[in-house]
Amino acid sequence: MAADASLNAIPDGILAAAEYENHAANHLADSTLAWLRGGSGNEYTLRANQQAFQSLNIRPQLLNNFSQASTRLKLCGTKLESPMLLAPVGHQHLLHKEGELAVTRAAEVSATCLVASTMSSLTLEVIAEASNSAKWFQLYWQPRREDTLDLIRRAEGAAYEALVLTLDTPLQVLSHRAQRAGFAQLKSTTPANLKDYKPLPQRALAPNQSILLHGMMSEAPDWEDLAWLLETTTLPVIVKGVAHPDDAFRLQSMGVAGQIVSNHGGRSLDGMPASLHLLPAIRDVLGAHYPLLLDGGIRSGTDIFKAIASGADAVLIGRLQAYALAVAGALGVAHMLKLLRDELELCMALAGTPTLNDIGPQCLMGAI
Repeated sequence: MAADASLNAIPDGILAAAEYENHAANHLADSTLAWLRGGSGNEYTLRANQQAFQSLNIRPQLLNNFSQASTRLKLCGTKLESPMLLAPVGHQHLLHKEGELAVTRAAEVSATCLVASTMSSLTLEVIAEASNSAKWFQLYWQPRREDTLDLIRRAEGAAYEALVLTLDTPLQVLSHRAQRAGFAQLKSTTPANLKDYKPLPQRALAPNQSILLHGMMSEAPDWEDLAWLLETTTLPVIVKGVAHPDDAFRLQSMGVAGQIVSNHGGRSLDGMPASLHLLPAIRDVLGAHYPLLLDGGIRSGTDIFKAIASGADAVLIGRLQAYALAVAGALGVAHMLKLLRDELELCMALAGTPTLNDIGPQCLMGAI
């Protein structure tokens, strides 16, 4: 199957958001599906992300008043109808012929904030023009600082409301699963946002130097680069990829507006803990009111509830977004988001938590 084989209607029988994954297999080439499903290394972290949610149980409370019930919140200046954002997913033309435009339409009709990727198949300007709903721009640091600055200025000019600087993947390689399946589409594809940026000349290395450690990592940003970025833009800067409490504290001290606890959906360092397991310690360091999001492993509204109870203000939806896009385009993504929100609201109702502020560690049993 190809990316243009999606449906114009929601398949019969989809009753839960997670069910879009199984249907996606009917609409994607095997190699593309392997790329989408895969994680780095032996996929330990990929599996851990979902297993972490299964290890927690919810402990309901009784007799709470639901007359003022709500899922609304405000994060880094952006008003949200629910604690869900659409995670940055690159190369969406591989999943659906309309790519990011379909996801943008779904975000608008569902009042969901879209985080547009640097690696998108359409430019950030085209994505911004397609919708008036809230949008953040996910920024990958570029080898040339002037190219990073250009991306920042373009995002500011296109009315994105925040920058999401992703720092957990200074090196990106295909998963073993994708390599074994023969996935090669990304090798010949330059993301639309980067087509005018020239790569740096190949770095000359001494015989005893490593291509990875001394070559590729020489282009990775450091703390001084982050300080420069914070001085360069007036947009809120949110750092994605936070895993260590010491980093979280330093980022907050520097003026970073918010943080996203993430292991890149199991696509970065294999052997990292589940994102959910990292969350409580980072919340403890940052305090109760600092914006903190979680990325990785979300497959249901109940998972969203558990993430909030563990310390998150909101979550990012990545793979579910991609599966739904592949199955039914904008309609699929909008339907998936509705199912997630229905699942979250049902969980809140049965757990006795009228608002997001009522969801906390007291709602959980089990070891994180």
